[in-house]
Amino acid sequence: MWEEVLESRPFTRQSFPSDFMVVKVLRDGLQVDQLKHPRLKRIVPERRYRILTPHDASLPASAVREAETRARLPAPSSSRRILSIAEKYDAKQIWAKGFRGEKIKVAIFDTGIDAHHKSFKHIEDRSNWTDEDTLEDRLGHGTFVAGVVAGTNQECHGFAEEAEIHTFRVFTQRQMSFTSWFLDAFNYAIQTRMNILNLSIGGPDYHDQPFIDKVWEMSANNIIVISAIGNDGPLWGTLNNPADQLDVIGVGGIDYAGRIASFSSRGMTTWELPRGYGRVKPDIVAYGRDVPGASINGGCRSLSGTSVASPVVTGAVALLASTIPGERRARELNPALMKQALLESATRLSGPSIFEQGAGNLNLLGASRLLADLKPRVSVWPDQWDLTSGSCPYMWPYCSQPLYHSAQPITLNATLLNSLAVSGRVLLARWIPDSSDDCLLVSVQYPSQLWPWSGYLAVSLQVKEKCASMRVTSTGRVMVKVVSPPAYGSSKEQEGEAWLSIRSEVIPRPRREERILWDHQHNLQYPPGFFPRDNLAHRDYLDWNGDHVHTNFRGLYAKLREEGYYVEVLGEDFLCFDARWYGALMIVDSEDNFREEEVKKLERDVADGLSVVVLAEWYNADVMRKIKFFDDNTQIWWTPQTGGGNIPAINKLLASWGIALSSGVFRGSFSLGSNVAQVKSSSSISRWPAGGQLYRHTMQDEAASLLSSTKKNVDVALLGLYQPSSSR
Repeated sequence: MWEEVLESRPFTRQSFPSDFMVVKVLRDGLQVDQLKHPRLKRIVPERRYRILTPHDASLPASAVREAETRARLPAPSSSRRILSIAEKYDAKQIWAKGFRGEKIKVAIFDTGIDAHHKSFKHIEDRSNWTDEDTLEDRLGHGTFVAGVVAGTNQECHGFAEEAEIHTFRVFTQRQMSFTSWFLDAFNYAIQTRMNILNLSIGGPDYHDQPFIDKVWEMSANNIIVISAIGNDGPLWGTLNNPADQLDVIGVGGIDYAGRIASFSSRGMTTWELPRGYGRVKPDIVAYGRDVPGASINGGCRSLSGTSVASPVVTGAVALLASTIPGERRARELNPALMKQALLESATRLSGPSIFEQGAGNLNLLGASRLLADLKPRVSVWPDQWDLTSGSCPYMWPYCSQPLYHSAQPITLNATLLNSLAVSGRVLLARWIPDSSDDCLLVSVQYPSQLWPWSGYLAVSLQVKEKCASMRVTSTGRVMVKVVSPPAYGSSKEQEGEAWLSIRSEVIPRPRREERILWDHQHNLQYPPGFFPRDNLAHRDYLDWNGDHVHTNFRGLYAKLREEGYYVEVLGEDFLCFDARWYGALMIVDSEDNFREEEVKKLERDVADGLSVVVLAEWYNADVMRKIKFFDDNTQIWWTPQTGGGNIPAINKLLASWGIALSSGVFRGSFSLGSNVAQVKSSSSISRWPAGGQLYRHTMQDEAASLLSSTKKNVDVALLGLYQPSSSR
């Protein structure tokens, strides 16, 4: 039925114990959940991980990897002086005080390193966790990352040349890795007591539970984990794991002009969708374009990407850690304390949103000053939530729309950082308004336990009925008390207190015709399923971006706000909203099914005057079979669970009005007045009620092109407008 896979890893420390095993399924068609054993905690498919490939947005995608791999800095004889990345952050001022990363153990999870590379003083240990019989770096990425942290070449000097470098070769020459390789290496990092760990990697799958559990375990063992946020910008909702985890320092990239790099992934986190709202990520940004670092041949090269920005922060953290006296460092320094120092000292950039830059650009000297006196404590980040229009663009989207009575709740998803202890619990969370006639209804949610070193703090806001016709600014604070286990040598529990301030604009309730309700409940996202991209021109068909009006649909949201509409997000099914308050319900790119009760309620709501706008995407069974793929990780075929949208479900929803959409897939463009619209992989209207209006245009038959390489144009109905006779 199944057997254990005893993989040969020639340089792995085989004597270290493991807490998992890799099994191979021997019977065709056997599902993972059929593998049962009383001593097994969990059985999950093996997953693949990738290096976040260095990126250059000015090049075609096909040329990015090759061009960036070849990129080199000018020779030392060049008339232009190259400033090392450490110098850009004024590391010389800390070096002048005698600190250079001494006694700090830094783990580099990457492609390996040459044991005798002349750019490094302290390559203390090298280990190989792949199926290739080598410890050497044949790609150069691992060498570069280590060079940014601790290189000694004056043209590309790292931050902490005296730090101990421990390389964990977890990627092959093909830039591939697997969950099991990481788990082995993570265990070794824990057992060898690493202080800091750099992960210039990422992936969309925050459901790879063994991987996530082990990252938590490393943090719990006092390893400061720093990871690249992803190179999937400028799209929003494209964060990579593990950088999107609470306990990890997630790093985005900027250029030397202080602009967010086009490649840097944007927030929000998508773990919480559809019912909640994402957390703020990245935590911090650092220079990630044209950063100099060590090359394989001993010279320097430059690379771009968040996989480059991550070691910039790692090197800075190694240098900062060495400034803390040894006894105090052993007693007080932990992942939460370092994160508090970085976030509270960061330099905010002018222009980008908090979901693009987090706290802002790394401020090495500011963090050093803060760490000199910083004591373990409880804090909230962000600790100030200004939702007024004056806080834009930094607080976008919160600042883009005021609050009013009867609106859907607004959720502020903050992070609790507890550097008192690895675990703790919230004793009390209370809203304290600045005025007795405050207009806000505030509720607070948090986990039963803060672990490791952190937890979420979700604050939901609504407006009281008494303020339905008022225009005021409401302010107040959420006070949070946390209790943690006793410090070493003490028997008394530790208590900490943190405050989160809120400032919001409250306006009179808008008229019904001004209000739009956006259905987010019926959007589904990867993981756990294969949902194909809405635009089939993308040959990477797996759509793992989180659908949300504030991420991939933010352009449409901004246009609706510009036109004077108030847009609210529905995170529950149709039974949970009162249609009397809304002029229109927008159903955009829905993938989930609609319950019968929802269908009936929508019919009643339309009869009572609610308008419905449907943007439906495509659904074609033949195309879905065509784009299925074989996943080498799980050894199974992945077939889409739906099309770009769930057209059968939408047809069921609209059936009572005599409306149906086709299984065709079309693309092209058309004009409406002075506006030109692009159609990318869309269905068409196949049935429309008498008395309604239809707009038709000639489109390319994309399904025919995909299935049989046939090029043909078809006249199809794309837009329809219908006023039911029963509607008020």
